[in-house]
Amino acid sequence: MKLQLLAGSLAVSVASASWTKNINYRSPSEHHPSLGIAINKVVKRNDYKTSWNPAQLNFTHGVASGDPYPDSVILWTRVSPTNDNDKSNVTVSGYVQLYDHDNEKFVSVSKAPVCVEYKVASDKQLSDVVDSGKVYTSSDVDYTVKVEAKNLEAYTNYYYQFNVCNSNNTSPLGRTKTTPHKDDDVTEVGLAIYSCSNYPFGFFNAYGNPVRKDSVDYVVHLGDYIYEYANGEYGWGQSIGRVPLPDKEIFSLYDYRKRLATYRTDLDLVASHQQFPWIPVWDDHEVADNTYRDGASELNNTEASFVKDGGVSVDQRKMNAVRAYFEWMPIRQVEMDDNLRIWRSFSIGKLLDLVMLDTRQYDRSITDLYWNTDYIHDISNDAGRSMMGSRQENWFYSQLSESSSRGATWRIIGSQVIFSRINQSAAYGEENPLNYDAWDGYQSNKNRTLNHLYSNDIGNNIFLAGDSHASWVSDLVWYGEKSYNKSSGEGAIGVEFAGTAVTSPCPYGANISLATANNYSSIIQNANDELQWQDLYYRGYYELHISGEEVVANFFGLPTVVQRNGWEIPIANFTVKAGANRLQRPVAGGVVESGSLKGGKTVQTNATIDTNNGTWFVSHAALEVL
Repeated sequence: MKLQLLAGSLAVSVASASWTKNINYRSPSEHHPSLGIAINKVVKRNDYKTSWNPAQLNFTHGVASGDPYPDSVILWTRVSPTNDNDKSNVTVSGYVQLYDHDNEKFVSVSKAPVCVEYKVASDKQLSDVVDSGKVYTSSDVDYTVKVEAKNLEAYTNYYYQFNVCNSNNTSPLGRTKTTPHKDDDVTEVGLAIYSCSNYPFGFFNAYGNPVRKDSVDYVVHLGDYIYEYANGEYGWGQSIGRVPLPDKEIFSLYDYRKRLATYRTDLDLVASHQQFPWIPVWDDHEVADNTYRDGASELNNTEASFVKDGGVSVDQRKMNAVRAYFEWMPIRQVEMDDNLRIWRSFSIGKLLDLVMLDTRQYDRSITDLYWNTDYIHDISNDAGRSMMGSRQENWFYSQLSESSSRGATWRIIGSQVIFSRINQSAAYGEENPLNYDAWDGYQSNKNRTLNHLYSNDIGNNIFLAGDSHASWVSDLVWYGEKSYNKSSGEGAIGVEFAGTAVTSPCPYGANISLATANNYSSIIQNANDELQWQDLYYRGYYELHISGEEVVANFFGLPTVVQRNGWEIPIANFTVKAGANRLQRPVAGGVVESGSLKGGKTVQTNATIDTNNGTWFVSHAALEVL
């Protein structure tokens, strides 16, 4: 029987390919009724064993890799007959009409699958192939492909590529890197740390700069990879050609797929995924603002909420977001029966253990929803409140103890929200001075964490944070319980580096001037003993360069994000010596480019920025509005 797609001819049947090797058919859950995909049903709907003409297919969003292990890494791409995303919220993905030439009639069959091959090699020419395979994708998983490349050598660069089966239709060439074995001696590892990339507020230049410099080994993303808002509600995308699609607040599975796809058209984000393996977690906006276990700031399972959200319940909205996230991100599913488990860890040689937490979605007690701030203030010390739920919390403490016992030099903890105490009463007023959506709103959970570190003499801790759209660097202190000297840092148990946003605006105003931002920073820094540096003005990112002797943190600010460019300004550099458990003094060498530095100076110099076309000079007077 000869079948022909209305859109074009159908290719001959492809050789056997695997459905199960495409991890997205089993992720994020094999057993959850609204998240799992019954592969046997998908296969039955494709009894004709047909495939698309390769010329009709496109690799629409580049390639990506992530969650590296010493012997394997996750590879991702999307190959589709359409740039649009699948609009089905159910497993059955719909049908297309094909013409049966033998019987001279149209027949309805399920959407033809796409057969995709991949290969991984040690060289750019892909001549020394170390792993390869052949898998299917279909509209059931939005035509995404996610596979685990195996049989790899530790701490080694690899190159990979996908192609439509039996054709020369290829994806871009990707580069990735495995991690060292946990017992390997490693000289240095570089991480680029990001959070909060809001599409309508600007271009994601920060993602591209480490690619241009080739300055790190891995990318760590702490969340708010996308935002769920409508353009007019939060952003000015029309003025810079950055309207996120769909152009409304998102709720359905299609909405989340389309929003992720829109973000993945940014060229610098595409480049970062193509060149570096990512280790991501979500924050709140991958689902909705200020999420917690049972809801979010505007979603509380009320009738009004249900109507506003177009008939999508709180739980269904979260499941739509989770499913789309796992389809589009190069991430492993840690536990196939736990669809919300994203918390996991990575041992990178003897040098460090990277512990990635979920302080938003998994099992977080009720948070500040704006209308209940006084209530959250009153219960912030309640012993029953948890940022992460008892199961994750116990796992977290076990990870810290095991890391210390095995002799890893550093413990790097990826947390979405700021861990250190931040009293902003001088800027915001005396009433409810803390951010109760961060760790300050969960004091008992915070105290249990600090008690575990101090009681077990676990040092060399580096906490990472995003979320706040500003930069904060603090000694890690058990405030009120352990003595601390803000001048020397004595009494600290580690350091926290919290980074600003890729594009999301300053919390004190999107168009704030440098002078006003630095004034606020000075007020906040002086109000908090452990806070050593604070900057509100710049969008950007930071890098950690980690060796056995020290951790060096380099913070970079972007002169502008309303146009695409490769410009950046080094705004502050910090060092933490192994065994010191505090920032090296003088902090930041005594001088920063922006913000407020405790015991140091802010020197606003003219910045000299190299571009491909020569040197670009900028004065701070020209940088007052981002």
